[in-house]
Amino acid sequence: MTYKTGAGREAAMSVRADNPNAQIATKLRALYLSVQEEAIPDRFLDLLEKLDAVERQSMADVAE
Repeated sequence: MTYKTGAGREAAMSVRADNPNAQIATKLRALYLSVQEEAIPDRFLDLLEKLDAVERQSMADVAE
């Protein structure tokens, strides 16, 4: 198998048609890359910011 890496992050591989494990691996890799490139929803980012604020506040309360 050959792998291409770089800015495009495309996984171009030569896969033998008679090797089901290689076909599964190729499809899983493509799925992983597509999920990895998805944007994080704004609602989730807002929740993370709120959590950070609560943690900062609790650390300030402990320091007093």
